[in-house]
Amino acid sequence: MTANAYPLLQKINDPADLRAIARGQLPAVADELRAYVLDSVSKTGGHLSSNLGTVELTVALHYVFNTPYDRIVWDVGHQTYPHKILTGRRDRMGTLRQLGGISGFPQRAESVYDTFGTAHSSTSISAALGMAMAARRKGEKRRAIAVIGDGAMTAGMAFEAMNNAGVLDGNLLVILNDNDMSISPPVGALNRYLAQLMSGQFYAAARHVGKNVLKNVPPLLELAKKLEQHAKGMVVPATLFENFGFNYIGPIDGHDLDSLIPTLENIRQLDGPQFLHVVTKKGQGYKLAEIDPITYHGPGKFDPEVGIVKPAAPPKPTFTQVFGQWLCDMAAQDARLVGITPAMREGSGMVEFHQRFPERYYDVGIAEQHAVTFAAGLACEGVKPVVAIYSTFLQRAYDQMIHDVALQKLPMVLALDRAGLVGADGATHAGAYDIAFVRCIPHMSMACPADERECRQLLTTAHEQDHPVCVRYPRGAGAGVQPLADLSGLPFGKGEVRREGRKIAILAFGTLLYPALEAADKLDATVANMRWAKPLDTGLLLQLAASHDALVTVEEGCIQGGAGSAVLEALARAGVVKPVLQLGLPDVFIEHGDPAKLLALQGLDAAGIENSICQRFMPV
Repeated sequence: MTANAYPLLQKINDPADLRAIARGQLPAVADELRAYVLDSVSKTGGHLSSNLGTVELTVALHYVFNTPYDRIVWDVGHQTYPHKILTGRRDRMGTLRQLGGISGFPQRAESVYDTFGTAHSSTSISAALGMAMAARRKGEKRRAIAVIGDGAMTAGMAFEAMNNAGVLDGNLLVILNDNDMSISPPVGALNRYLAQLMSGQFYAAARHVGKNVLKNVPPLLELAKKLEQHAKGMVVPATLFENFGFNYIGPIDGHDLDSLIPTLENIRQLDGPQFLHVVTKKGQGYKLAEIDPITYHGPGKFDPEVGIVKPAAPPKPTFTQVFGQWLCDMAAQDARLVGITPAMREGSGMVEFHQRFPERYYDVGIAEQHAVTFAAGLACEGVKPVVAIYSTFLQRAYDQMIHDVALQKLPMVLALDRAGLVGADGATHAGAYDIAFVRCIPHMSMACPADERECRQLLTTAHEQDHPVCVRYPRGAGAGVQPLADLSGLPFGKGEVRREGRKIAILAFGTLLYPALEAADKLDATVANMRWAKPLDTGLLLQLAASHDALVTVEEGCIQGGAGSAVLEALARAGVVKPVLQLGLPDVFIEHGDPAKLLALQGLDAAGIENSICQRFMPV
């Protein structure tokens, strides 16, 4: 960073420095901050559109509130790069989402300004409300602010928190960052004036006194409420948030510091739950991102002058693309199939399906619990639902999997993308636990394809079953095995031997089959592609146990309760005593970094598998 390029920003090492800057210079600070975000992300990759959209809001919050004494909780947290830059991490942005570098999301261990760790959506209001009530219990005057997007507001957890907040009456400010214009009308000078007026002490006092005066005269009180709602109706799209017990303010322009700062200063003086509605634009200030915020949501490295350039030659297909093609092909063959996503159409590879089968496509919003039970209801009526959901997000619908799906043995496919380590997004997005938490549920099955071809085939096998089946596959591409054109499946619950060797048998679950094969070549070991974590192919397992001195299980999931544990349980049931080495993810949260490096650090590359086997069974 050079002082010439960012003369104001280079003076800001914490929010106290920002608050020392003259208010008239804040637009220039915002301009420098936006340019710095664009420059940084273009070099490291990361979330871009959302961060460009929150620049002015971030400046205003840290300028008006006494952070970190006042708590800011960022929902999801992928929009916190401006926040990180203003809170002492400016010079570490070059390490963003890299091994040993700063996280792409808020982390309490990283900074005192990251008051609550986030990465999954719709948790901010609950957490901020807890902080507000803790402040009240301790007699502290601190403020608690939740910044939540309009997408995250679709989740039930956000409304559960709102419902509770209106009763508890804590000093909570919820800021709705509406970047889709899906709720509010266009914003203008009249809106700005009335929003500031409604956030002022006079309006709050008059409203409070009026309700107290009229509370004993119900007809007049009801008339006053209707008049108030009518007056607010000029600028407020609904009274929903007022009905939760919040004082609703807005909508205001989230890129206008002359609107944001006075409004926030007024709100800072108010007691009780406040709700500020700001309208922002994803990609603000960078035309390419403004035009196509989805493409620029989470880009890799790129030249800001040129923009994102698609590769001339298409790379090998990702597992997500394999799933998307299978979904379209199976839908063309089976009219009962429907596809469901909790607001992850692009991420889950469902764009083409949506275009080709719009009447059979359901985006339920950021509502994983609802997605699973909605699928259960469809399955009750003979529909064949396919729920495309990230492994880490399925954790949010665990009760629904047990109570609404498995207990009733309802047939559906749960396509679990991002299984295993995900790289730059880190521990919050890693799909480390799905094998463990699925295989203990009756009537549920879990398939672990080793490559792209098996992924397509096992999705077909899952679709053919009369009970719920999960198919887990990782982010990105695999070994590059071309999927078959047809919709043929593979035997349910059966694995195969891929390499015949001596003494040691490696049982591989999923894509780690290929590094296991590489290690086996060095060790002359047998390798089995197990394919299913549940039901386990016990016939193949007992055959290998009888013909080998030791077994090794390999999986890109947690060791505790995982596929290796299933192997140990099956051997114990059969009364077979055999040395077993379990290789997988240890009992720690694995942070962000390059996926290949992370796997190597956990000993799950070919060299690591070979080394672990040698240390355990072939000591020097």
